[in-house]
Amino acid sequence: MRRRTPPPPSPLPQRDGVDPVRVRLPGTGDWATVRDHLVQRLSGAGVGAVEALLDAGLVVGADGTPVAPDTPYRPGAYVWFHRELPAEVPVPFPVPVVYRDEHIVVADKPHFLATTPRGSHVAETALARLRRELGVPTLTAAHRLDRLTAGLVLFTVRPEERGAYQTLFRDRRVRKVYEAVAPYDPALALPVTVRSRIVKERGSLTAREVPGEPNAVTRVELAEHRADGLARYRLTPETGQTHQLRVHMTALGVPLLGDPLYPVVADPVPPGDFRRPLQLVARELEFTDPVTGVTHRLRSARTPGAWTAYAQWAGDGTGPAGPA
Repeated sequence: MRRRTPPPPSPLPQRDGVDPVRVRLPGTGDWATVRDHLVQRLSGAGVGAVEALLDAGLVVGADGTPVAPDTPYRPGAYVWFHRELPAEVPVPFPVPVVYRDEHIVVADKPHFLATTPRGSHVAETALARLRRELGVPTLTAAHRLDRLTAGLVLFTVRPEERGAYQTLFRDRRVRKVYEAVAPYDPALALPVTVRSRIVKERGSLTAREVPGEPNAVTRVELAEHRADGLARYRLTPETGQTHQLRVHMTALGVPLLGDPLYPVVADPVPPGDFRRPLQLVARELEFTDPVTGVTHRLRSARTPGAWTAYAQWAGDGTGPAGPA
C-alpha cells in the first residue's frame, strides 16, 4: 500500500491558540486558478470573503508567499489562511492543570467549555486556552469531552507522540470513571451493566438506542442517595459512544440533572447563561503512559454542584422538588 505523503508544516503561526485552515487542492478538477477552487470550496463564506482574503495577501502557499487571485491551479498543492474567528462569549471558569510533563498535559475542564475548536466554539475552547496559557503551540487533544461535561482531559505535547496516546483510548486501555447526579429510584436495582446499540445520525442533536449488536457498555453504581430525592452515581464506561452515559442513564429512568437533550430536547439558552450545568464529571483517569511507562491515576477536583449546593446550581433558590 502506498503511504500518503504528510502535508508540509504550516507557514502561518497560530492565532489565539487556533491553527490556520489548511486546504489541499484536489488531484483532479477543472479549475483554472486557486481562486476559482476556493470560491467553490468555501461557498458558505461567500465570494466576497474569499476575494478579500486573496486581495489582502492572507492566503499563502507552503513557502509563506501570498497566493495571488490569478495563481494557476496546481493539483495537490496546499494553501493556508486564518478564518475570521466567530464572536464568542468568554467561559468565565479556569482550566486548571492537574498533571504536566514533557509529553502530556492533563487538565480539569470546566462545564460549558468545548475541548477542541468546532463550529461556533473556537478560541473559547480548552485546547486554545491551554495553548495560550501554557505557551505550548504543539498541544493537541488525545480525546474529547462533551462541551457540557466537566472533568479530566488528556492533551499531548509532541505531535509525533499523539498517535500513541490516541491508541490508548481506541484500544480501551484507559480506565475512565464519571460521577453524575440524577434522581434516586429505589426500584432501580444497582449496580448494573447496561449494554445497548447507540447511533447518532448527522444533523441530529441526540443519539438513540436501536436494536442490534451492542456497541455501548456502561457500569452504573449507586454511590449514595438522600432524602430529597437525589442520588450520586458512579459510571464506568467500557466504550465511548457519543452521549453514551446520558443515553444509558435516561434509559434507566434516571436522566442526569441539567441535561438539555435527554429525555427531551430543551429550548436553547442564551449565550452566557452558565446556570444549571450538566451534572456529569469525568472524575478519574487511569492509564499506563505508552511513552514513559509511568502509571497515572488522576482525579478531578470538581464536584457536581447540584449535590453540594442545589439552590446555587439551580440559580433560582428552589429545592430539588421545585421547578428546576
